[in-house]
Amino acid sequence: MTSSRPQLKWLWISLLVVALDQIAKQIAESQLTPHQAVNLFPYFDWYLTYNTGAAFSFLADAGGWQRWFFTLVAIVISVIIVQWIRNLPREETMTAASLSLILGGAIGNLIDRLYLGHVIDYIQVWLGSYPWPAFNIADAAIIVGAVMLLASSFTGFGNTGKE
Repeated sequence: MTSSRPQLKWLWISLLVVALDQIAKQIAESQLTPHQAVNLFPYFDWYLTYNTGAAFSFLADAGGWQRWFFTLVAIVISVIIVQWIRNLPREETMTAASLSLILGGAIGNLIDRLYLGHVIDYIQVWLGSYPWPAFNIADAAIIVGAVMLLASSFTGFGNTGKE
């Protein structure tokens, strides 16, 4: 069945990601001291830091223009994703869910950029003795969504139309 029924019902995932991300950022800012790790588990720290760039602090020291560039990119991508979700056939459930995760992450970080001029990061994991760059729930949602999107596009997994 290839119905073109809008899939906007999946946007609850985006709203959940944004809410969890913003709540966690508020908690991190109120409970953590910037750049002082609080070890919770082996290879996992709370670590408050601020990122004025993109992933892995790309362009973080670019002088300020990057805030507006990444804001514009996030807005354009968000509009494209909403339209993509809206036009998905009913059976594209995994695609809708993965795009909703990406959208929620993009909006979570967009809120920070618009209101603060930087993104709040607070999770740090270690790969042996190497610290992975700090990230947040929004970043994790984007990565999980992207992996799910790739997996579903290559395998068709989760795009069954059964809800």
